[in-house]
Amino acid sequence: MDHSHDRVPITSPADLLAAVPYLLGFHPTDSLVLIGLTGPRVAVATRTDLPHPDDVAAWVDELTPSQIRTLHQATADTAIVIGYGPAAAITPVMDALNPRLTATGIDLFDALRVTDGRYFSYLCQNPACCPADGTPFDPHRSDITMHAIVAGCHALPDRDALVASIAPATGPARTAITRATTRAKAHRSALVRDAGRNALINAGADMLRTALTRYANARTLTDDELAWLTVLLPVTAIRDAAWQATDSQPWHLAMWADITRRADPALAAPPAALLAFAAWRRGDGALASIALDRALAANPTYSLAHLIDQLIRAGLPSSVLDGWPDLDQLHLRLLGDADA
Repeated sequence: MDHSHDRVPITSPADLLAAVPYLLGFHPTDSLVLIGLTGPRVAVATRTDLPHPDDVAAWVDELTPSQIRTLHQATADTAIVIGYGPAAAITPVMDALNPRLTATGIDLFDALRVTDGRYFSYLCQNPACCPADGTPFDPHRSDITMHAIVAGCHALPDRDALVASIAPATGPARTAITRATTRAKAHRSALVRDAGRNALINAGADMLRTALTRYANARTLTDDELAWLTVLLPVTAIRDAAWQATDSQPWHLAMWADITRRADPALAAPPAALLAFAAWRRGDGALASIALDRALAANPTYSLAHLIDQLIRAGLPSSVLDGWPDLDQLHLRLLGDADA
């Protein structure tokens, strides 16, 4: 994820480790985190599940090219690698990955392992600052944590909590939206039959304006309004209007997250893909990835979700769409990265 907007004063490994959950949006476990720096600034942060011990070599072969692309696209000249887990899981990964990174010209500033509240450096052998039994740290007592909270950043307990934050609604809320969606589908059919497709597109534009106004003012849609929007979003013209209206404002994320969570699961692909786009534009790669999972679970062939997935896998920074929409330029960038 792109963190060019972050301004957190990091002066030690403990500071960096306290900042990582706020860079990712959750506290990582059993993970490999790669931090890319441009000068003293965090330019990008990515997280990957650790491989099975028998799969380390193949995992590193697959991971390294995408990580290198991500670092280069973010103009990062220095990297810090952090492994979260026991030594038996982290050390083989570090032994395989770190030489591959340095061989491509990336300056590896440090390689850390976080285990049971202590961090260990694979590069520093000075016992004065990096003792063999590790250095204890408490991220909850860090000034970095306070700085992040005051700045409005949040870190969920783990990735599962982030997944749960946009999981389909259950119980009475699910029942209510199912009934509202049935009514909305009937209304859509009647509108097309009586007034034609242009009337449907106009209705979608009106509903989109209502949604944008509502969430910009920290309010939400009713079940009937939300159901009406979700039965209209599969229309490409309406979806594209929503896409063009979506960027990185926090309330855009809040809007599409709420609509994704409350929507009938069968209709979740458009709002989840738009949430992924907003999250990617804001630099929240973890949420973008989870939103893409929701979109593709609802519709495995959904083109917008696949396009955003291409953007992320190509390591393109969100700034590639500054001044968008220019889809021709975007496709050329993707083709160029595929040929590289």
